[in-house]
Amino acid sequence: MINKINELKGMSFGPDKIGIAPASRFDKDDPIFKILPETKSVICLCYRILRGTHRGIEEGTSYHHYTTMAIEVLEETVMPMMTLRCARMLEEEGFTALPQRKTQTVMQEDDSTNPEILYNKIYRGKKAEFQMNYEQTAAKCGIGEIGMSGTLLTDDFGPLQRYCFVLTDAELEPTPEFVPHICDNCGKCIKACPGNAIQDKTKEPWQCAAYYAGANMSKNPFMSQNAFPNREDRLEILKGEKKLDSKNAREVINEISYYPPIMHSYISSICGNACDRACYIHLEEKGVLNKKFHNKFRKREEWVLDVK
Repeated sequence: MINKINELKGMSFGPDKIGIAPASRFDKDDPIFKILPETKSVICLCYRILRGTHRGIEEGTSYHHYTTMAIEVLEETVMPMMTLRCARMLEEEGFTALPQRKTQTVMQEDDSTNPEILYNKIYRGKKAEFQMNYEQTAAKCGIGEIGMSGTLLTDDFGPLQRYCFVLTDAELEPTPEFVPHICDNCGKCIKACPGNAIQDKTKEPWQCAAYYAGANMSKNPFMSQNAFPNREDRLEILKGEKKLDSKNAREVINEISYYPPIMHSYISSICGNACDRACYIHLEEKGVLNKKFHNKFRKREEWVLDVK
């Protein structure tokens, strides 16, 4: 069975990496056992985010490529088809298999959000809706380690990947656990966040959502010079210094819709996950990534706009 699953990598639009965790790596109260109580193995299918999709935001020249090609196409087309194919292989052999996607639109918490999705398209407070801890689960599958920003890091792509899962009652040969060695705690991911949203390996979701959408004027070429004219804290917001609760974050997001959303309710990312770019640039400069390129990613001094 394991050979068939590994064959997925050679298929059209197959994953770049496959990792498998046995149930024994998870606590007995882990959400995977609420979702599929008979889970014996968790399969992680990992896809690189193409380095080129970051170029437009890195240069401040085009923005739709990142959200469309690095997020939407992977999450809505490529990865669902491959998890279904993987699950079908397992069920053909008589095992139960349940695909799990990472794009979260239903929250157990009453006051939380997914920064990548329009906040008014998310359903909150659904206590019976269990969600996996996606980053930690990918790490337990031997794919990589968790960096300072809470992002999964791999030897090949640094922070530039997305991943999905299949839960199954098949007992599969596990992937060895990943020994952390990539993140050197340099803190560049934290400093790069335009909204200071990262603390203790987590991103405060509402803070992240507002600045992911472009609340920091210094990194948003579409921002009106008259943004937030009636707010005394406008400069704090525009400089990324304002700590936003859910109410304030909603107000800010509503006022900075200068760029159209992508289909499937994805917010167009104006920050382009600046934390991940900073991390990738650092790891590339250190020469620790297995995947090499002919040209460095950051080719010139990082651009910044005046905040007025």
